[in-house]
Amino acid sequence: MQARKITIKHYFEGLPKLSDFELVEETIPDIIIDGEILLKGEYFSVDPYMRAFGNRDKVNVGDTMLGSQVALVLKSRNSKYPEGSKVLAYVGWRDHTICNPDKLKGMYSMVLPLPDLKGLPDSYALGPCGMTGLTAYFGLLKICEPKKGELVVVNSAAGAVGSLVGQIAKIKGCKVVGFAGSDEKVNWIKEDLQFNFAFNYKQVHLDSILKKFCLEGIDCYYDNVGGEFSYTVLKNMNMFGRVALSGSLSQYNNGLNAENKIPFDYFNLVCKQIKMEGFNTSRWVADFEDGVKQMATWIHEGKIIVRETHTKGFENMAQAFIDLLEGKSIGKSIVVL
Repeated sequence: MQARKITIKHYFEGLPKLSDFELVEETIPDIIIDGEILLKGEYFSVDPYMRAFGNRDKVNVGDTMLGSQVALVLKSRNSKYPEGSKVLAYVGWRDHTICNPDKLKGMYSMVLPLPDLKGLPDSYALGPCGMTGLTAYFGLLKICEPKKGELVVVNSAAGAVGSLVGQIAKIKGCKVVGFAGSDEKVNWIKEDLQFNFAFNYKQVHLDSILKKFCLEGIDCYYDNVGGEFSYTVLKNMNMFGRVALSGSLSQYNNGLNAENKIPFDYFNLVCKQIKMEGFNTSRWVADFEDGVKQMATWIHEGKIIVRETHTKGFENMAQAFIDLLEGKSIGKSIVVL
């Protein structure tokens, strides 16, 4: 049987290029053995974190790009995954895969039954009802612990995670200020998602905006970007402010040896007793099922709006990934086979 995968042809230097990837055809066995399943990918996720795995210290040239997909079980010799069922598979950028789920280990190499989304699109298992949604859900609620009436700032606010963070904060009774990188994105989070305030960070003076629209200070900051943006936000935080460090988009495309130094006002953090905490969503793996159920419930109730940017064709995975890093997508980026 013929299958396709996308591998790393060159280590990434700055923004990845199409020439850094290679579409490889391979022959996989027609017969599977006990414990194995044959998967056909239907929806594929591209995410900012994947950028960090194209560096020399993370992967080797020739490795398959890592990533998750919603897949159909075409053949099965594993009773946990019957033929015709759907799974969430962390098997990389591959359109067909043979694996034994019981032998896969780690957050980036596993197969799980697709959760019951109560009629929501299967692709949501890669977004609001998957790792993306759980990153927003646990990062905000467990680390920032927002309280009714508090002010929450989120950057990359029209992205897969940021757009959910703002909506969850609104559900919890908070005021939300979001920053995004285009007028279209700003209009979406302001008009459709009902953020209290939204700004194109490329067109405003950040410190002035925060002082004008966050008059009582910032209580919670969900950071997807890092860099000088975060330095400015931290200066405007309240006593006992909480910061969830979810990503560092400002640094992903820097060179491998870049020191990524930014100003850091330790005195301000100490005096205001601000808590900053980085996290990996796997910390709350025991609560994943409850998190998925809650996100699905909020979507069904109309409290969370979901937007996806679809790219058609497995062969366009790399372009979809580059478009994501260039800020061309809104909401969750999905590649459809």
